[in-house]
Amino acid sequence: MASVTPLSSLQVTRRLVPGWYAIPNCSIQQRPLLIYHGAFAPSASADDMESHLGRVGVVAPQWRFTMYDVTHFHTTAHEVLCISQGRARLCFGGDENPGRFEPVVGRGDVLIVPAGLGHRLVDDLDGGFQMVGSYPPGRPWDMCYGVPGEEASVDAIRSLPWFERDPIYGDDGPAVEMLQA
Repeated sequence: MASVTPLSSLQVTRRLVPGWYAIPNCSIQQRPLLIYHGAFAPSASADDMESHLGRVGVVAPQWRFTMYDVTHFHTTAHEVLCISQGRARLCFGGDENPGRFEPVVGRGDVLIVPAGLGHRLVDDLDGGFQMVGSYPPGRPWDMCYGVPGEEASVDAIRSLPWFERDPIYGDDGPAVEMLQA
């Protein structure tokens, strides 16, 4: 069973990334990228993370993989990424975006990526960077790249519901604190 860092000790990074050309980033819903630093214990495996996510029930794990090295975003679902192995430098917002954000994340971190936020792998720092990718049940995820023809998909982000419960902590947690503010 995965142990999670108590909310009182959790360090969270919140970052609103401005839109850049055809990549909407956080501009549509004004929901920030959330990084829960060390949310899972370093000993937590991908199986442990998937079991925890299943118990909380806000998102359903759908894959284990690294992050694509091409900037992409999703318009049909917000994404929850649990880092199960390694460390990496990621780019959020698009490579040429002066407002981009390039954090280093590692095992045990959780990223809550709002729909529309472009993201890609910049550098796999240790080799073998892996994540558990999860989405709200019943919300299939798509792949968009900020190219012509995606406008209708991007517009659909406006009506996409946010999490009613935090994907890691349930009734409390940073993802739902934003709803109460």
